[in-house]
Amino acid sequence: MLPRGSTSTPSPFSTFDEAEDAAEKIVPFKTLVSELKGLGFDPEAGTNVTLIPYPEIIARLAPYQGVPLAELDPGIRRCIQAQRACRAYRFHFAREDRAREGSFWPDFFNVRRVTSIKGWWFDALVVVSDGTVLFRNVAGQARTDRVEKQTNPLGPFQRAGESAGSALIN
Repeated sequence: MLPRGSTSTPSPFSTFDEAEDAAEKIVPFKTLVSELKGLGFDPEAGTNVTLIPYPEIIARLAPYQGVPLAELDPGIRRCIQAQRACRAYRFHFAREDRAREGSFWPDFFNVRRVTSIKGWWFDALVVVSDGTVLFRNVAGQARTDRVEKQTNPLGPFQRAGESAGSALIN
Protein backbone atom coordinates (compact mmCIF):
# COMPACT_ATOMS: atom_id res chain seq x y z
CA MET A 1 0.00 0.00 0.00
CA LEU A 2 3.03 2.30 -0.08
CA PRO A 3 3.67 4.54 -3.10
CA ARG A 4 6.03 3.53 -5.90
CA GLY A 5 7.37 5.60 -8.75
CA SER A 6 9.94 5.79 -11.48
CA THR A 7 11.85 8.41 -13.40
CA SER A 8 12.92 7.64 -16.92
CA THR A 9 14.87 9.74 -19.35
CA PRO A 10 13.51 8.67 -22.75
CA SER A 11 16.01 6.34 -24.30
CA PRO A 12 16.27 3.69 -26.99
CA PHE A 13 18.09 1.58 -24.37
CA SER A 14 16.51 -0.29 -21.49
CA THR A 15 19.77 -0.97 -19.63
CA PHE A 16 23.19 0.57 -19.09
CA ASP A 17 24.82 -2.37 -20.86
CA GLU A 18 22.70 -1.85 -23.99
CA ALA A 19 23.72 1.82 -24.13
CA GLU A 20 27.38 0.98 -23.57
CA ASP A 21 27.35 -1.73 -26.27
CA ALA A 22 25.78 0.70 -28.77
CA ALA A 23 28.33 3.41 -27.92
CA GLU A 24 31.17 0.93 -28.52
CA LYS A 25 29.97 0.62 -32.12
CA ILE A 26 30.75 4.31 -32.71
CA VAL A 27 34.23 4.23 -34.22
CA PRO A 28 36.16 7.50 -34.57
CA PHE A 29 37.06 8.43 -38.17
CA LYS A 30 34.80 5.63 -39.50
CA THR A 31 31.28 6.20 -38.17
CA LEU A 32 29.28 8.82 -40.08
CA VAL A 33 26.90 11.21 -38.37
CA SER A 34 24.10 9.72 -40.51
CA GLU A 35 24.79 6.31 -38.89
CA LEU A 36 24.42 7.56 -35.31
CA LYS A 37 20.61 7.43 -35.41
CA GLY A 38 20.69 3.72 -36.23
CA LEU A 39 22.91 3.15 -33.18
CA GLY A 40 20.47 4.98 -30.89
CA PHE A 41 22.32 8.30 -30.78
CA ASP A 42 20.29 10.72 -32.90
CA PRO A 43 21.77 14.25 -32.69
CA GLU A 44 18.90 15.76 -34.71
CA ALA A 45 15.67 14.28 -33.34
CA GLY A 46 16.90 12.42 -30.27
CA THR A 47 15.76 13.37 -26.79
CA ASN A 48 18.10 14.43 -24.00
CA VAL A 49 20.82 15.53 -26.42
CA THR A 50 22.87 18.61 -25.61
CA LEU A 51 24.78 20.45 -28.34
CA ILE A 52 28.02 21.63 -26.76
CA PRO A 53 29.43 24.93 -28.09
CA TYR A 54 32.97 24.96 -29.48
CA PRO A 55 34.62 26.86 -26.58
CA GLU A 56 33.20 24.36 -24.10
CA ILE A 57 34.38 21.44 -26.28
CA ILE A 58 37.94 22.77 -26.01
CA ALA A 59 37.57 23.31 -22.26
CA ARG A 60 36.40 19.70 -21.84
CA LEU A 61 38.74 17.92 -24.22
CA ALA A 62 41.92 19.99 -23.96
CA PRO A 63 41.69 21.74 -20.58
CA TYR A 64 45.44 22.34 -20.13
CA GLN A 65 47.14 24.66 -22.59
CA GLY A 66 50.53 23.26 -21.63
CA VAL A 67 49.78 19.91 -23.28
CA PRO A 68 51.24 19.88 -26.80
CA LEU A 69 48.73 19.37 -29.61
CA ALA A 70 50.63 16.25 -30.71
CA GLU A 71 49.93 14.62 -27.32
CA LEU A 72 46.14 14.88 -27.67
CA ASP A 73 43.87 12.21 -29.11
CA PRO A 74 43.83 12.43 -32.95
CA GLY A 75 40.09 13.17 -32.93
CA ILE A 76 40.52 16.00 -30.46
CA ARG A 77 43.36 17.43 -32.57
CA ARG A 78 41.18 17.35 -35.68
CA CYS A 79 38.36 19.05 -33.76
CA ILE A 80 40.68 21.84 -32.60
CA GLN A 81 41.90 22.33 -36.16
CA ALA A 82 38.32 22.38 -37.50
CA GLN A 83 37.38 25.02 -34.91
CA ARG A 84 33.73 26.05 -35.28
CA ALA A 85 33.07 23.29 -37.83
CA CYS A 86 33.53 20.86 -34.94
CA ARG A 87 30.44 19.93 -32.94
CA ALA A 88 29.98 17.84 -29.85
CA TYR A 89 26.83 16.16 -28.59
CA ARG A 90 26.20 14.88 -25.08
CA PHE A 91 23.63 12.09 -24.91
CA HIS A 92 22.13 11.40 -21.48
CA PHE A 93 20.01 8.33 -20.71
CA ALA A 94 18.79 7.24 -17.29
CA ARG A 95 16.29 5.11 -15.40
CA GLU A 96 15.41 5.34 -11.71
CA ASP A 97 12.85 3.29 -9.79
CA ARG A 98 11.67 4.46 -6.37
CA ALA A 99 9.84 2.27 -3.87
CA ARG A 100 8.76 3.16 -0.34
CA GLU A 101 9.61 0.54 2.27
CA GLY A 102 8.56 -0.03 5.85
CA SER A 103 5.29 0.12 7.72
CA PHE A 104 2.22 1.74 6.26
CA TRP A 105 1.06 3.83 9.26
CA PRO A 106 4.36 5.63 10.04
CA ASP A 107 4.71 6.38 6.32
CA PHE A 108 1.07 7.49 5.97
CA PHE A 109 1.35 9.88 8.91
CA ASN A 110 4.72 11.18 7.66
CA VAL A 111 6.58 10.01 10.78
CA ARG A 112 9.11 7.74 9.09
CA ARG A 113 9.65 7.31 5.35
CA VAL A 114 12.19 5.02 3.74
CA THR A 115 12.60 5.11 -0.03
CA SER A 116 14.71 2.61 -1.96
CA ILE A 117 16.11 3.97 -5.22
CA LYS A 118 17.58 1.72 -7.91
CA GLY A 119 18.54 2.46 -11.48
CA TRP A 120 21.30 3.50 -13.86
CA TRP A 121 22.53 6.46 -15.90
CA PHE A 122 24.67 6.74 -19.02
CA ASP A 123 26.33 9.66 -20.82
CA ALA A 124 28.04 9.61 -24.19
CA LEU A 125 30.07 12.45 -25.65
CA VAL A 126 30.31 12.32 -29.44
CA VAL A 127 32.49 14.86 -31.30
CA VAL A 128 31.89 15.29 -35.04
CA SER A 129 33.14 17.35 -37.96
CA ASP A 130 32.42 17.19 -41.69
CA GLY A 131 29.85 14.43 -41.17
CA THR A 132 32.27 12.04 -39.43
CA VAL A 133 32.71 11.11 -35.78
CA LEU A 134 36.13 12.25 -34.55
CA PHE A 135 35.96 11.19 -30.90
CA ARG A 136 33.63 9.48 -28.47
CA ASN A 137 33.76 8.92 -24.76
CA VAL A 138 31.31 7.40 -22.30
CA ALA A 139 30.59 7.72 -18.60
CA GLY A 140 27.91 6.52 -16.28
CA GLN A 141 26.82 4.34 -13.43
CA ALA A 142 25.70 0.82 -14.31
CA ARG A 143 23.84 0.32 -11.04
CA THR A 144 22.49 2.94 -8.68
CA ASP A 145 21.34 1.61 -5.33
CA ARG A 146 20.62 3.99 -2.47
CA VAL A 147 18.18 4.45 0.40
CA GLU A 148 16.69 7.77 1.52
CA LYS A 149 15.41 7.97 5.07
CA GLN A 150 13.34 10.76 6.57
CA THR A 151 12.13 10.96 10.16
CA ASN A 152 9.62 13.56 11.33
CA PRO A 153 8.97 13.22 15.09
CA LEU A 154 5.89 15.47 14.81
CA GLY A 155 4.50 13.43 11.93
CA PRO A 156 1.82 15.35 10.02
CA PHE A 157 2.40 18.43 12.21
CA GLN A 158 6.09 18.73 11.27
CA ARG A 159 5.49 21.12 8.37
CA ALA A 160 3.18 23.31 10.45
CA GLY A 161 5.94 23.63 13.07
CA GLU A 162 8.52 24.52 10.44
CA SER A 163 6.19 27.13 8.90
CA ALA A 164 5.40 28.67 12.29
CA GLY A 165 9.11 28.78 13.19
CA SER A 166 10.06 30.61 9.99
CA ALA A 167 7.16 33.05 10.45
CA LEU A 168 8.39 33.88 13.97
CA ILE A 169 11.96 34.39 12.78
CA ASN A 170 10.92 36.70 9.93
